[in-house]
Amino acid sequence: MSKFKQSLSRKEQIREIAQTMFREKGYAATSMRDLATAVGIEAASLYNHIKSKEELLKEICYDCAEEFFTAINTALATPLSADRQLAIAINEHIKVVTGNLDGSAVFLHEWRFLTEPYLTEFKNKRKKYRLQFQHIIEQGIVQGVFKPVDAKLYSLSILSALNWIYDWYKPDGELKPDTLAAQFSYLILEGLKR
Repeated sequence: MSKFKQSLSRKEQIREIAQTMFREKGYAATSMRDLATAVGIEAASLYNHIKSKEELLKEICYDCAEEFFTAINTALATPLSADRQLAIAINEHIKVVTGNLDGSAVFLHEWRFLTEPYLTEFKNKRKKYRLQFQHIIEQGIVQGVFKPVDAKLYSLSILSALNWIYDWYKPDGELKPDTLAAQFSYLILEGLKR
């Protein structure tokens, strides 16, 4: 275990390791025994720190959702034109994904393993987030900044492109988050602007 992980509480260590394992192996394929082994404790001892594997999944997904909402609210809180708001929203989304690649991967794919009522709540959170991107595009159309496009299709397309960053982004690679955001903003906004 790295020094960074040793500075975390046991529950935080479990969560960090869980989100990495959920990303690499998948939630369904990760057993509590696998998790305990990776953490370096007995499987039964895990329950002193967490209630269940699903509790970990829920916490990861919901906490990541809150990070995305905080990010989009940064864009929405700015009294700027829709094109500037969209550029900020893209930048903030990329910062969340690149800041926690494992958590983002779990948020984007493993959420399907949540059970009710969390599954429906989480789907509603995802929809609400997408609708905020859609709203920015709709405002841009009203403002005359964007072409009259299908705002729902564009919001889905933008998020589809941004959400795969976790799969290929390398923190030690050439592209830094700000550069990546600038390039994505250019590509997306050039297609939208009048």
